[in-house]
This record gives sequence, structure tokens and C-alpha cells, in this order.
Amino acid sequence: MITERPVHGRPPVVRERAADAASSETRRDLIAVFRAYLALTKPQIVELLLVTTIPTMMVAAGGWPDLRTLIVVLVGGGLAGGAASALNCYIDRDIDELMRRTKRRPLPAHSVTPRAVLIFGLTLAVISVAMMAVFTNWLATALTAGAIFYYDVVYTLWLKRRTPANTFWGGICGAAPVIIGWAAVTGTVSALGWVLFAVVFFWQMPHFYALAIKYKDDYARAGVPMLPVVRSMNRVNAEIALFTVLTVVSSLAAWPLGLGWAYGLTAIVTGALFLREAYLLVRRTRRGEPAKPMRLFHWSITYLTILFAAVAVDALVH
Repeated sequence: MITERPVHGRPPVVRERAADAASSETRRDLIAVFRAYLALTKPQIVELLLVTTIPTMMVAAGGWPDLRTLIVVLVGGGLAGGAASALNCYIDRDIDELMRRTKRRPLPAHSVTPRAVLIFGLTLAVISVAMMAVFTNWLATALTAGAIFYYDVVYTLWLKRRTPANTFWGGICGAAPVIIGWAAVTGTVSALGWVLFAVVFFWQMPHFYALAIKYKDDYARAGVPMLPVVRSMNRVNAEIALFTVLTVVSSLAAWPLGLGWAYGLTAIVTGALFLREAYLLVRRTRRGEPAKPMRLFHWSITYLTILFAAVAVDALVH
């Protein structure tokens, strides 16, 4: 029996399998690149920023804001947060290689090149500011541009590696989405908007100090003077206690400025729980017990989420 030989030297089935394998490899490469660029934007941080922005916009509008404004702020704000985070990764690529918590980020892992990250971050920044300029107003646009500049130039390039007060000063850009959202809706920022800004600003100290306690050795290895690295635990405890109190006081101060009972009761209950977690951390460290700082870290996220969910609910029913 005579069989016909394949013309190109390899059986058709082999050629098809090789083509399928190459196609699968290309898809895997594209997925890996997408995941790397997504990781550069630190989506968990962006998500948390949007959790505070949407309720603030609802309060400013007295209900649901204009749909176009809402979408623009969500997309533009998300891109701005992603831009700031990507540029932060570019600037901090040297110390990220030294820290266990960050060494798997795309730049230390060599998944992308520094030049590509710089271009990516700057592109997102330009798009986000342009969106805000075209579709919102000058104040929201200026605040958006200022927040990106402050986070990457003032905080990351200057303050982060030079002062243990870096978390305090960095808190300004972390709370900026609140007033950006308010400004996008009204063209200005009222007293209530500034008080909600204060809630997020003060909240960041116990939140990030807890993380810094957990990764104290990492920050020390990288030469970053986070408060737990360069000060005693008594000083860290004092600041955690102080800023937790200021967070709760600010949340209660927002109540009489236009929020109702749904928000007020939530602020009281969640504030008491937040204070309790901070107290437990301080007590454990003073007794020389394992600190368990991540309990406070995770609860602080839950606290802020519930509090601003109450802000949203109040805006709809009050």
C-alpha cells in the first residue's frame, strides 16, 4: 500500500499542534503582560479610593450625581490613582527589590522594563487629567493633577525616604479623592467635604502604621524611615491612639454638617470598634505580647468601607 508523504516535511497534524502551541504561548504572554501592567496600578488601593469617592459625590449631589460626572470621576480617578501608583513603582524600583512585600512586583520581577513603566504611568496621568479637564471643572482637574504630582514627587521622591513623618504627609494625596469627587459635582468644596477629607486623612496613620509594624524589618532593610523603624513602640502606640481618636472625632463631626441618623449611629458603632482594635494593639505591645498589627490593618479597611457606605445610604434617604 502506497501512502502519500506530506509536502512540507512534517505531517499536517504536527504542524497544527505546533501552531496551536505557539498561539497558546502568545495568549499566555499577553495575559502575563496585562497582569503586570494591572499590578502596577495597585488596584486594591484604587478600589479603596473609589469606595470613599462615590459616597462623597452622592452627598455633594444630594442623591445620585449626574451619570456622566459619576462615570468621568470613576474612570478618571481610577486612571489617576493607577498613574500615581505606576510612577511610584518606577521611582521605588530599587527599594522594592529589597522588601519581601514588594519584590514580586513587576519591576523587581523584571516582567516589564522601567522605561515602559514610566511611559505607562505618564500616559495614564495625561489621560486622567485630560478627562477631568474636558468633562468636569477646573478645581477638580487641578486637584487631580496636584494629587498625582504630590504623591510621586513630593511624597515618593522627597519625603518617603527622608522623614518618619512620611505617612502623615503622604496622607494628603490619599485623602484627595474625597475633595476631588466633591469638587467635580459642585465646583467647590464645602465644610462637610473637608471633614470627610479629614476622616480619610487621619485614618491613614493607624492603617499604615499597623502595616509598617508588620513589615518593620523590610522597611529597615530598604532604608525607609517608617515610624516603627526609627522610633520606639511607645511613640508608635501614641500616634496610633492619637490618629484613631482624630479619625473617629472627624467622623462624628461630619454628622451635624448635613448627615442623618443612619450615618451618625454607624459612625458611633464603627468608631467604637475601631478605637477598641487600636487599644488592643497598644495594650499587646505594651505587655510584650505578639502585636498582631494586621488585625488593626484589616479592621481599618472594614471601618472605612462601612462608614462611607453609611454616607451613601444617608445621601439617598436623608
